[in-house]
Amino acid sequence: MDRVAAPDTNLILIRHGESRAQVDGFMSGHDTCTGLSEQGRRQVAALRDRLEQTRELADVAIVYTSILRRSVETAEIIGPALGGIEPRPECDWCEIHAGSAEGLTRAELRARYPLFAEPGNPFRSEVPDAESWSEFSARVGTRLHRVADEHPGQRIVVVGHGGTIAASFVALTNLSMVDALNLTTETANTSITEWIGSGAEWRLVRFNDAAHLRAIQ
Repeated sequence: MDRVAAPDTNLILIRHGESRAQVDGFMSGHDTCTGLSEQGRRQVAALRDRLEQTRELADVAIVYTSILRRSVETAEIIGPALGGIEPRPECDWCEIHAGSAEGLTRAELRARYPLFAEPGNPFRSEVPDAESWSEFSARVGTRLHRVADEHPGQRIVVVGHGGTIAASFVALTNLSMVDALNLTTETANTSITEWIGSGAEWRLVRFNDAAHLRAIQ
């Protein structure tokens, strides 16, 4: 007897608004994330207004967010446009865990760990107690597939990070980690990336959709 294919799930990945850490130029994580900048709040408000007007993300079944403050604030602000669904915070959606690099400025990071941002060897971490790119991609990718299995045929929103979106290209396509990171380097704050599919069959609907930002530039 032929196996019945699972219905397609719609995965919507939204990057958080500009963070204070981006403005101040330091690596932020669990202990050092200080939330959105003022510009970041304006970006997220523009996204909320767009979604309320277009209703392009109507019929959302569930909303997830990373536990980092910049993502939590983003999810809270756009919440009314997503039906007021209470976001579920999970660390699986967080940016790569930076370990001892957390809290360092870009200059300090380059001086102490010059290879941290280099994806040339994704199976090795150059920072003590930090994730390697492969560990990070496995964490996010595993959760992406599991959430699709948990919500077949539904629309899921994940408010996360640039790295979360990069990991989706590894998990849902045949791209290598290095290629995925290179492709998503310029992922815009509050941009929308959308996938549809199930199991091993996924197709990209849109990537880096930040049309709403034109209104505040």
